[in-house]
Amino acid sequence: MKRRADGRDKGLTLRMLATGGMLGLLYVVFAVVLFNILNVGLVPMLLIVVALAFFQYYTSDKLALAASGAKVVTREQAPALHDMVDRLCAMADLPKPRVAIIDTPVPNAFATGRSPQHAAVAVTTGLWERLEPAEVEGVLAHELSHIANRDVLIMTVAGFFAMLAAMLTRLGMYGGMFSGGRDRDNGPPVWLIMFAVSVITYALSYVLIRTISRYREYAADRGAALITGAPENLMSALQKISSQMTLIPERDLREVEGMNAFFIIPARTKASIGELFASHPPLEKRLAALSEIARQMGRPVA
Repeated sequence: MKRRADGRDKGLTLRMLATGGMLGLLYVVFAVVLFNILNVGLVPMLLIVVALAFFQYYTSDKLALAASGAKVVTREQAPALHDMVDRLCAMADLPKPRVAIIDTPVPNAFATGRSPQHAAVAVTTGLWERLEPAEVEGVLAHELSHIANRDVLIMTVAGFFAMLAAMLTRLGMYGGMFSGGRDRDNGPPVWLIMFAVSVITYALSYVLIRTISRYREYAADRGAALITGAPENLMSALQKISSQMTLIPERDLREVEGMNAFFIIPARTKASIGELFASHPPLEKRLAALSEIARQMGRPVA
């Protein structure tokens, strides 16, 4: 029954590596510049950020479940959902994550956890009620692919220096507001240099992290198609989720908006946002990629 998730998209893998390399290079430049302008204070700052990153990494599943209002359910409470997760985990050769349900009409799902051994997958009541079982399986397979790909680890590492840059930006701003410190060579104040470098680093890293996030969604879509062997089910699920969002009251959408980066499809998106700043690829591009996978697998797609 096990289905191997091989047949990787080499082009997608190369784009992820290239983007990750650019992000790493940006962080190296950021560190070199800061080491040259700061004599003290950087080590404590790094220790603080490392501690925050470790805390986020090791508690990511608990934080995400708490933030979303998800409740872990037993097999007795949700036997059909547990059976579905059991079957997909067997096909993907993954340990079974904790299973949770979010009581909201918004149709969505997410996965979290630092490793396959410490993971959780959550679905909303809206998703379970609005989608067919095969479509729910496609969504769950997508989320299990995130777990298998260790995407929480990848995004935590990717966001590490962005967090540091954000903190230094605040320090630079406060330094300008509450001190008149100037550079010892009568050049620009150190705080101003810190502020400028941090702002530039944060802005560029934000774009690159969002790019990596979009690539991770493509990879999870592909993983779901390979696990289930039926990419058309995930295509149908994505279309239904997207169309059903317009029927959900704004109040319900606002309540879960903070989980957009985790969800398979963001609950609310700003009409003016460009793809460059989006955490998820446009729906039409995801459907086109899945359609191509279906064609390669010899699966019929309407």
